[in-house]
Order: sequence, then structure tokens, then C-alpha cells
Amino acid sequence: MKKYIVILVSVVTIGLAGCSDFLDRPSLTTMNDGNYWTSENNLRLFANGFYTNYFVGYNSSFTEDYASLRGYYFSDDLASAGKQSGFETQAPASRVSTSEAAVWLLTYAGPTWNFAWVRKSNLFLERIEAMKGVNITTAVYQHWSAVARFFRGFEYSRLVSVFGNVPYYDKVIGDSEMDLLYKDRDDRAVVMDKVYDDFVYVLDNMRLTDGDVQYLNKYIAAGFISRLMLFEGTWQKYQLNNTEKAKKYLDLAVRAANVVMASGRYSFTSDFRSLFGSENLSSNKEVILYRTYDAAIGVLHSVASYSNLYEAQSNGPNLKLAKAFICNDGKPYKLSTVANADKLDIKNMVATRDPRFEATFWDAPKKESGTLLYACKFIDRVGVTYYPGPYPAIYGSSTNSNDAPVMRLAEVVLNWIEAKAELATMGGAAVTQADIDASINAIRSRPLDAKAISKGIKKTAALSLATLANDPERDSDVPALIWEIRRERRMEFVFETSRLLDIKRWKKINYMANTDPDNLLGLWCNFQTEYPEWLVAAKVGKLKVKKEDGTIVTYTGTNGVDMVGYYIPENVSNRDAFTDKVYLAPIGNTQISEYLGKGYTLTQTTGWQ
Repeated sequence: MKKYIVILVSVVTIGLAGCSDFLDRPSLTTMNDGNYWTSENNLRLFANGFYTNYFVGYNSSFTEDYASLRGYYFSDDLASAGKQSGFETQAPASRVSTSEAAVWLLTYAGPTWNFAWVRKSNLFLERIEAMKGVNITTAVYQHWSAVARFFRGFEYSRLVSVFGNVPYYDKVIGDSEMDLLYKDRDDRAVVMDKVYDDFVYVLDNMRLTDGDVQYLNKYIAAGFISRLMLFEGTWQKYQLNNTEKAKKYLDLAVRAANVVMASGRYSFTSDFRSLFGSENLSSNKEVILYRTYDAAIGVLHSVASYSNLYEAQSNGPNLKLAKAFICNDGKPYKLSTVANADKLDIKNMVATRDPRFEATFWDAPKKESGTLLYACKFIDRVGVTYYPGPYPAIYGSSTNSNDAPVMRLAEVVLNWIEAKAELATMGGAAVTQADIDASINAIRSRPLDAKAISKGIKKTAALSLATLANDPERDSDVPALIWEIRRERRMEFVFETSRLLDIKRWKKINYMANTDPDNLLGLWCNFQTEYPEWLVAAKVGKLKVKKEDGTIVTYTGTNGVDMVGYYIPENVSNRDAFTDKVYLAPIGNTQISEYLGKGYTLTQTTGWQ
């Protein structure tokens, strides 16, 4: 039986922007604002309304926003047949929303121009303040105000990651407060300093536990704070060249990660695949927070279905991503001494790479993937055995019930080691071997599951600072240690939340330009021996491979023996050219006009018109 808490949408529908009209009117079907704020239990119920917006996991049903695999498919890790999807090229007519639905912008991996959740956090804070000393004790007040401030900081972190400068509000704004309602954007640094203050308060005041381990607590909050402060710290360093701010935010990222790491509550005792395909994550010591799915409570998803070998993955992992996986001797493939490390077909890569390669991808070409490399990371080992179907409900349609890891120890330790390495480049203490052992090497020491062991998969050798590889593929402006930390993130988080946001904060959006031909290729394939079912008349003139020397061979119907090389996705072509303005999103022209109509100015995002 699953152990879970039901993440409820709060019955107190008082969080939306501009909703004073119904705040003034007693509801016939819900608790009203006048009599709701009377107990800690009601505070907890209200807080539950934030959970599905921030702790999305695999989302629900077929919904893709913020969902692993289904949502995070826009990055330099992936390629598809045909023309690659592109960035927006002009400011939209409108970009505003006042909905509490988890609506997002795919190419920015963040929210629309929407302050409903900011208002909801501020309203929560004001109601908690009014309860202090009346309905709740000081200790209760401190915890719940920390909860509200955590969600406010989370929302502003996401808004800033998408738009840069945004208007900052620390209170509920009334309809008549025109100068505040129509204020222009505040500088990013002003906003993020307020977020910093919120997060410090959270770490100082939130409870270590709040009953059930699935309720927001200091460890869960600290994990997210390490993520959000790492993002802002590296953005300040690489995008804005602001060393002072970079140090400030990165120091907090380290502090937050330390809260989790020093607790002794979490450890790397699970194999990699079990983190994503398990029906019950309650006993997994690596998982800090997970989202429960269960038919009994009517909460299900479709991510496992799109990992079951039958459903299409039009955006498939590309050759560049595959090459980034370290060999099991701990070296990049060009430096590795592992036998066949330079053979880049799926079978040999499974055998020679870090175990996460085998756990993430199917071990043979699959037509269901745009690159023939199919990700089966988000389903258990049993689910794929039903191919080509029929599938039980837990592996098909939108009735999947495997739990989703929302925050896990691997992310925390990688946030920690990256923040420490970045601080070291700005005068901070040097990263030590002990730091590496507590982070990267702890991850590499994960146990292997029985399936991996049966295939002869080996754990990857530990990373040693004394013998750090000098990868010939490394960007010249990235130190070797930081390059390896970034590689570790890339292997760890395929189809999860971070790759697009990572390359944006590192100021590496140029990776999306696909100037490296490996970005638009699949792995090496001998079609006559590995995938003969594609040597058919329907593939004449369509199936193509690229040889090591760059020669392209097209299938004619009679040259099957020559169809050996890197697979070229059908009709593949590059995305349209873009500029650095796509690091941040434009706001809608309608919103700018609305401000002007009220006698105010709303500034457009830099670079957009």
C-alpha cells in the first residue's frame, strides 16, 4: 500500500490577482476569508494549494508543463526529424495571465507574466501575521511565515529567470493603488536580494519536519534554495559580471545544500532507474520530496507511457549528449582506455559508459525516437517488457502511477559542488578531494540493479582532482573541474528540469545554434546488422547515415551493406538563427499598451520591441 499525503488544492480560493470582488462577498460553497484564518490546520490546508504548482513531478494526465520528459524537451541535448523547433522571434501580442494553473513558456522553462502566485503568497503572509499571538504561537508563526516566504521566493526566482527585471510586491495590492498596480519593473538585483532575504528567513525559521515527511520542511526548502541560488549566482557571474552578487547567492546555495547534506537523513542507497520508475518512493533514501501518484486518489500521469518503447519520442537524445557521458574508467571517451570506448553505437556505449547511460536509454535502436536513441528512464524494468503492447494501465495512456522524484540528494550535492567550484574562481576556498568524494563520487557509488549487473555494467571510477582529465572537447573558457561538474549534471538530469536553464545561466545558449554537427545526429548504426527492418522500400531516398569523414550515404534499396554510420534524422534541418535576446522573454505588447492607457510605463525586455 502506498504511503502518501494527498496534495490538495486549497478550498480557500482567495489567491488570485484582482479578486477583491469575491473577497467581499460571502461564498455559499467555500470557507470565506473572514472566518477561515483560525487554526494551524487551516494554514496547512491553504499551503497545500501551492504544492502542485511548485512540486510538479510528472504533472497529471497528459499535461506537459514542468513535467519530466513530456515538458523538458527543448535543449541542446535533443534533436528531431525535420526542422528543429526554434525560439520566438518577436514580442507576443499578449503574455499576461491571472490563472493559478501551472502555465509555462517552453523555451524559457518558466512561468508567463503572471503575479497571481505572488499575490497568493503575500495574502498568506498577511493572514499569518494577523493570527500571531491570537490563534497561533510565535513558533507556529515563524514556521508558517517561512512557508509563505519560501513560495514567494520560489515564484520570484522563476519569474526573474524568464523575464529578468520584474515588479516586486511584498504585500497585497488594492485595486485603487494605481501607482503600485502599474509600477514598472524593479531591477533584477533588487528583486533577488528580496528573495535572498526570504530564503535566509526560511532556513532560520522553517521546521525541520512538519509531521509527514511529504509536508514542506526545512530540508525540502533547502534543496530548492540550493537550486535557485545556484541559478542566480551563476547568472550574476556569467551574464552580468557581478562578482559581489554572485558570491552572495552562491554562498547561500552552499549553506542551503549543507542543511540537507549534514542532516544524515539522505543517502545514495538506490539504483538510478528506481528513482524514476518506482511505484512507491517513500523508502528511497535519496529522495527528499516526491509526488505520489495512485489510482485510489485519482492522481495519475502519462510520463511512463512515453517511456514504454511504443509511444513516440519525437525529440530524441543526440550524438553530442551521448558523447558527453563519461566512460566507466572515469575518463571522456577520447581519453579512455576502456576497450571499444571509441565505438559510438548503442550497444558499445551501454557497455562502456557510466551506468546512467544504460539506465536512461534503451539498448538498441528504436524507430519511436527521432534519433533512434530512446529514453526509458521514467519507467521500471518490467514496463518495457510489454512492448509492443497491450500495456497494463500503469504503463499506458494517462493512467501511470509511478511516483515522481521532485527533489533528490543528487541535485543538492551537485548544486553544492558547483557553487563551491564557482566560488573558488572568485577567491573562495579551493575545492578539495573530500568535497568531490561527498558529491560526484558519492553519486557514482550508487548501487547497480540486477538488470544492469546482468548486462555486465560497471560502476564509474571515482573522480580524482590529482588526475583530472583535460577533455579535448572542453570549452576553452571553462576550467577543467567546472567542466566535469557540468558533465555530471548533464548525465544525471537527462529529460529533467535543468539543461536549458543550465546553459542559460552559464551563458552558453550558443549550444542551441547546433554549429556542432553532432547536435543533429544520432548514434553510429550498422543498419544491416542492428536495424534491418529499416532497409525497406519505404526508406529509399530517406534513410541516411554520415561516415566519419563526413560523407553522407543515402539508402537506394540495394546498398544496405553501406548503410553504416551516424544516423541522420529524416529531413533534419537546423532551427532558425537567434540572438542573445532569447536569454530572457519579452512581455506582451498589449500589456505595455494597457500601462500607457493608464498613464504609466511598462518597459519591454532588453533586445525586444
